Amino acid sequence: MSLGVIAALIAAIAVAVLVMVLIPTILSIKKTAQSVSALADLLTNELKPTIKELNEVLVELKTVGGGVAEHTDDVRRFMSALGESGAQISTINRSVGVITGLLNQAGAVATGVKVAGTYLLESYLKRKMKGV
Repeated sequence: MSLGVIAALIAAIAVAVLVMVLIPTILSIKKTAQSVSALADLLTNELKPTIKELNEVLVELKTVGGGVAEHTDDVRRFMSALGESGAQISTINRSVGVITGLLNQAGAVATGVKVAGTYLLESYLKRKMKGV
């Protein structure tokens, strides 16, 4: 056997071994590609309805958010009116306090006038009785 034949024989054996090693690898890659394709189909079929539902939920959330924003303005106006009512009640309370003070003073003055009137009347009557 010549050197060329031996080299050809070694090359043929190497190619045969390489093919034997590559066949399971190629089959494994084929199965992986099929699995990836099936997964992609599954994701496509399952994700489309899920994404559609998510979009519907987002639309509903936007609607709810808009309603909340509208009611926020109502609550703000209510709180403003409530604050104004509180200020008016404070003014009324101060006015009632002033009037109560005036009534107390008027009561004291009325009592003083009554006592003074009684004293003057008694003094007048005593003088009249002594002078008669």
